[in-house]
Amino acid sequence: MSRPYSLQLAKFQSLIALFILCLALSILSDKFLTVDNGWNVLRQISVNICISVGMTLIVLTSGIDLSVGSVLALSGAITAGLLKSGIELPGNDLFIGFTMLGAILAGLLTGSVLGCFNGWIITRFKVPPFVATLGMLTIARGLTMLWTKGYPISGLGNNFAFIGSGWFLGIPVLVWIASVVVVLSVFMSNKTAFGRYIFAIGGNENASRLSGININKVKVLVYTIAGLLAAVGGIMVTSRLDSAQPNAGMSYELDSIAAVVIGGTSLSGGRGSIMGTVLGAIIIGVLNNGLVLLDVSPFWQQVVKGFVILFAVIIDKANSKAE
Repeated sequence: MSRPYSLQLAKFQSLIALFILCLALSILSDKFLTVDNGWNVLRQISVNICISVGMTLIVLTSGIDLSVGSVLALSGAITAGLLKSGIELPGNDLFIGFTMLGAILAGLLTGSVLGCFNGWIITRFKVPPFVATLGMLTIARGLTMLWTKGYPISGLGNNFAFIGSGWFLGIPVLVWIASVVVVLSVFMSNKTAFGRYIFAIGGNENASRLSGININKVKVLVYTIAGLLAAVGGIMVTSRLDSAQPNAGMSYELDSIAAVVIGGTSLSGGRGSIMGTVLGAIIIGVLNNGLVLLDVSPFWQQVVKGFVILFAVIIDKANSKAE
């Protein structure tokens, strides 16, 4: 096989993998190719798409974010807590109630601030992204436990539950939210100077600095956006469950990284696309759904996904050498 032909084939490897996966699952389970299951898969992957879009922007700058699952949990918990109980200040005999919009904005702000903090630690103190976000993973998870006191926050009302279970124009609201996130992210990454800066930094950070790009500013903004999108995912999960679980978002960072790598974004940075990540998220969602339909043990599901991630990274390295 000639090098140009192999490179062309590499562009479609995710589509080929998705086709083979769907074909195998349709043979193994008669419940896979049904309308209800299709909508179920789309609702399940909507959260991962939102998180993975933010992860893609980070990986494009040669970074990584291990804290998205914990940020998701804390943002969802704060939204639920403020919506249900507001803020009480007994010493001042004061109670601050929150509307649904106010609680959601507070959750989104939480995710943005945590993401911004990640970016600031990484750029200001030159801490490796892996270490900085690993620290935030623990911090945000601890804050979630403190906020919820280790108990779920439930009974959030029908209006809030509509986000996770409602339909609009025949399509689940969760799918609409994920679609808006994808459209805005594709536009930003492909049609704006900020998007070009992201690719340039991942491709060659030193050359980008010499060309006048404010590296630190771009990285902080990228991590802030990733935190914001993790918060969006947290609100989606909380609404769908009608409950903020203290352990929400566990292992979500693994699914998002898998979606990014399977979608063709290089872990070395500078190469990839949002739509590739969407395709990677669909593959992960279909795989998860298929394993459940086949009644595969949750422990074996983790093993399978781990091997899928390793295989995707190996393919990525092979493609990089071929270029």
